[in-house]
Amino acid sequence: MDIDIEEQDPLAVDPVDRDGRRMGDRGGDDDGNRKVGCCERFHRSISKWMLPEELHEQYRERANCCPPPIFIILISIGELAVFIYYAVWKPQKQWVTLGEGIWNSPLSYKSDRREEAWRFVSYMFVHAGVEHILGNLVMQLLLGIPLELVHKGFEVGMVYMAGVLAGSLASSIFDPLSALVGASGGVYALIGGYFMNAVVNFREMIPLLGVFRIGVIVIIVGTDVGFALYRRFLTHEVGLKVSFVAHIGGGVAGMTIGYVFFSAYNQKLLKDPRFWLCIVGYVVFLLFAVLFNIFLSPA
Repeated sequence: MDIDIEEQDPLAVDPVDRDGRRMGDRGGDDDGNRKVGCCERFHRSISKWMLPEELHEQYRERANCCPPPIFIILISIGELAVFIYYAVWKPQKQWVTLGEGIWNSPLSYKSDRREEAWRFVSYMFVHAGVEHILGNLVMQLLLGIPLELVHKGFEVGMVYMAGVLAGSLASSIFDPLSALVGASGGVYALIGGYFMNAVVNFREMIPLLGVFRIGVIVIIVGTDVGFALYRRFLTHEVGLKVSFVAHIGGGVAGMTIGYVFFSAYNQKLLKDPRFWLCIVGYVVFLLFAVLFNIFLSPA
């Protein structure tokens, strides 16, 4: 069949790929023969670990580092700066495990000072020792940076702060006489959201990676909670007891609010009924916790 050249659109141009080659000219040249740059390999790894398989290509098409994962980096810098302040400038018997300085801090949560409402959030900046700060920083950077590259800072920040607040409020209800320091509520919110996303989308993710990531999360969480329970109930150290409930409160916040945020990639949350269900549930919990602390708390 003859084609009239005059009928062809002179402005029609074949689509091109990132290397400027026409998409139609790639016949014998597959991805295996094309040199993949470091940035593209990095984003491929991120998509495999963070998203179901059907969203990998969509993520790689729009992947960029602008804006960078600024929230989780700034939070980590703030927590490290506060730890250094209390470890170096404040007098301590030893800086490996901080003592009286952090309990007298205006940032730590203490049941007898709970009328100072900022403590329900600011406790995340204070850590009890090197092991405590390093564990939280490593976990939130390893998990938070990839999550923020995929979902951006607002979503990750909302989940993190929801976990921090849920952790302190849950501790004030279920372990009301204990003190609270550390960012475990926020860290466990990120872990909880990622865990639920991996479980719900297990079939859509690479099976071996799915088993591996779920197994790693279970081992890390089980070990950390086990140590927290040991420190809370089995040690006989004199002084304030540190609550373990923030881990659970943050994890529950992550498995609800975090799951909704992290499973709704490139979707409008305001049209998702799960989003509003989680928001209403969180607000009800918040109101109950406030009323409990005002009228019912034994502290």
